[in-house]
Amino acid sequence: MAMVVYGGHGKGARAAGAVLAAVLLCGGAVGCGSSGADGKPTGKAGEKSSEQVRMAPAAAVRAAARKGEKLTSFRYRMSGRTPEDGRIEGEAAMSTKPVAVRMTMRAVGQGTDAAVEIRLLDGVMYLDGGKEAAAELKGKSWLKLDLSALGEKVTGALGGGSLSRQAEKNPADDSAFLSGAHDVKRVGEETIDGVRTTHYRGTITLDQMRASLKDEDAASRERREKSLKAYEEMGVDRLSMDMWIDGDGHTKRFRMRGDGDKGPLDMTITFSGLNEPVTVKAPPANQTMDLSEMARGVEG
Repeated sequence: MAMVVYGGHGKGARAAGAVLAAVLLCGGAVGCGSSGADGKPTGKAGEKSSEQVRMAPAAAVRAAARKGEKLTSFRYRMSGRTPEDGRIEGEAAMSTKPVAVRMTMRAVGQGTDAAVEIRLLDGVMYLDGGKEAAAELKGKSWLKLDLSALGEKVTGALGGGSLSRQAEKNPADDSAFLSGAHDVKRVGEETIDGVRTTHYRGTITLDQMRASLKDEDAASRERREKSLKAYEEMGVDRLSMDMWIDGDGHTKRFRMRGDGDKGPLDMTITFSGLNEPVTVKAPPANQTMDLSEMARGVEG
């Protein structure tokens, strides 16, 4: 997967690569945990709605994904392994209207310098390169790339195109794929962060994912085809998916596993804070290096 390059090849650069991979996975994984308009749980922990009890497993999964698509903001934490970057963990907050993202990621076992922060605001991506970047950029640790002002060819060359597309996605998109699995089933009940959930599991191939798009509208089909392409690039052709749905029919946790050409993919994402305010601020201008000119040089 492409990554933003600022010259270094140490821990900071590896962490940046981990961030891009994680944004792909968590940006396209699931809907979120249960909350009302104020972000607080709307039902008692462990209480299942009668509607969910009556639903077939595939229908329950599909309904949770649809609810996730309607969220305006959410928070989540993630942990797992990607083929490109090994073990990673982090947390993020996202607003969908307008799109704004704040994410911190760490490459597990790489030390504190392997942590990196990404912010996406008003079509502009900011990447905190830490001390390593500051040493090479005259004390400026933040990198800025205006995604709205530059063409896809340029942003793709710097890695920003992939990041922008995935960061702007609603996380409910890929969870809907699970409803197309031929073997999706109800596993049992589990408690996550004090919330009682119903656990569903299924295995689906990329061909089955692609076939499931025929009944989607054009916009949904286009978004999910981008996810399929990303899995193909990782060499993953089959995914095992687990979804934990709470009593209000929202996804509380999602896990996806698969074997890629470069190693295993195994990512777990746990959600909270639905529709709570999310604030994302741009870094101070005097600490930011604008990469627009560099990008134009790449295009040339």
